[in-house]
Amino acid sequence: MHFLDAIGTQHKPDPAARIVSLVPSITELLCDLGLAGQVVGRTGFCIHPAQQVAAIAKIGGTKDVNLEKIRKLAPTHLVVNIDENEKPTVEALAAFVPNIIVTHPVAPRDNLALARLMGGIFCAGDKADAWCADFEAEYAALQALPKGRPATVLYCIWQDPWMSISADTYIARMMAEIGWRVPQLDDTVRYPRFTWSEELVARIDGVLLSTEPYRFTEVHADALEKQIGKPVYLVDGEMMSWYGSRSVAGLRYLRAMAESASMF
Repeated sequence: MHFLDAIGTQHKPDPAARIVSLVPSITELLCDLGLAGQVVGRTGFCIHPAQQVAAIAKIGGTKDVNLEKIRKLAPTHLVVNIDENEKPTVEALAAFVPNIIVTHPVAPRDNLALARLMGGIFCAGDKADAWCADFEAEYAALQALPKGRPATVLYCIWQDPWMSISADTYIARMMAEIGWRVPQLDDTVRYPRFTWSEELVARIDGVLLSTEPYRFTEVHADALEKQIGKPVYLVDGEMMSWYGSRSVAGLRYLRAMAESASMF
């Protein structure tokens, strides 16, 4: 049996794989599938689950990886993501890592295929199936909620310059599950820059400030709410943007927001 990754590359099951993960959320998923002992390298941003990743060698960041450190670890498989890792880096690693697994989940339910891909390649299919059942249960609970009023919500990931997300992102599709849409800013990029104009403020119902990648705090939220006169809330960036294991908790997080009818 073969398993297809996000770019159509076929991968055979390998129970003896030595894995380097350049994707924090997938590192967590691999650990939750019982594969921590086979993950020989991870980025400094791979922080969950803390006790297990502490024993795994760090090889740099998601973009500034240390090629020589990875070479010395002699991995058989490298897990990367189209959005999080840079193509030239992946191409350089492909010169000495035999198997490059490319991932690109863009919507919540893509997590099912992601879990089965990891479980299939690394021979943890039973645990992947159990994880998928948990995901389906949480997704069904979210879908069972009464539909709330649609809202246009600006999701901010950075300031200086201010940056948001386009509709063509995992975060936006998470928000869409509870009827929230993002305002159109710049169709040419997935993470557009913007400025606070009267026109923009007039067409949104509120703002979400994410705790990552920029570390927004309640202080930022309070100040911005006073500035624009619209509701502004701080949200857990991991719950909204991490696919893999954290997506199950992310669905619960979404459900809690949907049940807070007073937000927008």
